[in-house]
Amino acid sequence: MSSTRDDLFSDHPDAHLGAVGVTPDGAAWLASAGTYPRSTLTLWAERPQAPVVLPCGSAFDVVSAPAIFGRRMLDRLWHEGPGSGPVAAFRGRILLFAAPGTAHRLPSLLRWEEFGRTDGIPPLLCHGTGDAVTVPAPTDVDVPSPTPAGSRWLVAPDTRNPWLPGPEVLLWAAVRAARAAVRISIFPHPEQDAKVYDVSRRR
Repeated sequence: MSSTRDDLFSDHPDAHLGAVGVTPDGAAWLASAGTYPRSTLTLWAERPQAPVVLPCGSAFDVVSAPAIFGRRMLDRLWHEGPGSGPVAAFRGRILLFAAPGTAHRLPSLLRWEEFGRTDGIPPLLCHGTGDAVTVPAPTDVDVPSPTPAGSRWLVAPDTRNPWLPGPEVLLWAAVRAARAAVRISIFPHPEQDAKVYDVSRRR
């Protein structure tokens, strides 16, 4: 796992495997979040490298974390938990796609958790009904490596009904990531290259 924003968007050969993994079914699921899914799919058919803005609250909610902390959450989800839903990197933040309703419930769980056991969780932005997010393009093939201001998939959607973590799962990942950050600060170790997540493990 990288320790700088630039490293999160590195040119490591494995860094872009997720970015090219959006399947037609995954694109259809993303498009279903919008008011005019056919128009979105038509746009992507003509311009597969075009990001779009989609509303949250129906097909998915999104939890946005600072880049480093978000990658630590993602590592916890895959190495110790059930895996994740789709995940994107956008403008120095990690966007974790979550079950609808997560944006409403997670903030209160975080407040309780921070009060009770840890204060190492940075502010997380929860996007639900009434919000919208920029979704990366289905593919970045033949596009120069994304910059920290760009967007790309880390775990690309690959099905019409992806498993999405709920608020309890993301709370667990945030707590584990915060505790891991404390351990890292006490016992520093060499950071690893960009991760590739085995989506076949996802529940």
